[in-house]
Amino acid sequence: MSSASAAAKLVQYVVVNGEIAKSWPKGAVIAQCCHAVSAVSHLYSSDPDTVEYFKDLDNMHKVVLEAPDVGKLNSLGEVLQQNDIKHKVWIEQPENIPTCIALKPYRKEDVHKYVKQFKLLS
Repeated sequence: MSSASAAAKLVQYVVVNGEIAKSWPKGAVIAQCCHAVSAVSHLYSSDPDTVEYFKDLDNMHKVVLEAPDVGKLNSLGEVLQQNDIKHKVWIEQPENIPTCIALKPYRKEDVHKYVKQFKLLS
């Protein structure tokens, strides 16, 4: 399998706290997602799937989903932790509010079951 086709099979999920998505300015919500994606990419920069994902920058695949509230977002973080799914919960300071979770790149079939209950962020 070529590097491009291997990278094409990888996806990075970002799940946003729906409470902030509805009440914060759009730019602030996008910044939170950027923080989480940057952090998880740095934390798992040597992970083989992360390395593969970044080999084809023009064809990265991300899916941005919405958790209805902070409780559902926190529950997702706990489930990911229990199942050793590498991720980063971004907590905005000084407010101490969990704003989003970014997973490192994974094959969709490996992680979709953890996020399938969430809808696309709108």
